[in-house]
Amino acid sequence: MGQHIRLNTTRMQCIGAYLAKAQGTPKGGLVVVQEIFGVNAHMRDVVDRYAALGYTAIAPAFFDHVESDVQLGYDEAGFARGRELVGEIGFDLALDDVASAAEAISSAGRIGCVGYCWGGTVALLAAIRLGMPAVSYYGARNTAFLDRAPKAPVQFHFGERDASIPPEAVARHREALPDAEVYTYPAGHAFNRDVDPRAYDAASAKLALERALSFFDRHLAQP
Repeated sequence: MGQHIRLNTTRMQCIGAYLAKAQGTPKGGLVVVQEIFGVNAHMRDVVDRYAALGYTAIAPAFFDHVESDVQLGYDEAGFARGRELVGEIGFDLALDDVASAAEAISSAGRIGCVGYCWGGTVALLAAIRLGMPAVSYYGARNTAFLDRAPKAPVQFHFGERDASIPPEAVARHREALPDAEVYTYPAGHAFNRDVDPRAYDAASAKLALERALSFFDRHLAQP
């Protein structure tokens, strides 16, 4: 369904992106922010699914700033390399790329952001800095930014068995952002990653997607 495109950035460097357009008139647009594994087959599938559900979606390939077409697996080497790359990219550059991706799909209407793992924190920052309605899936780095008020609505999803995000961290989200939607599920980290049987929880992923779509329908869909 989707296609690979080149995306202009603020750093005078083009990066790749995976774009899938909604058929007919889109409900809006979504910038989909990857985990630490690049825009791999799973993230492209996530983009395709949102497009099939009525939202033009785009996933910028942030790692292209360092190395072209990074697609990592879910083994020890993939985790290690992914952590190195997100450390090199940092949040400021990622937010610049989110803004560029949003501009690239601006014809779709109102634009939101959805992110997973590392991307979950990028999504939160998109609400804080860019004013984009955002859905954050299991962002373990979120707590460092909870003292900053989002400029747009935010929805959070966490696994109750996620060792990287203990219950007290989830509670901090509710305390710091009482107007945000914060949901927990009987699952671990990365429960939406359906290509990884160690992480995937089908019931939790289904319910979280329903809630995310309801959120975006309320905050992005055209009247």
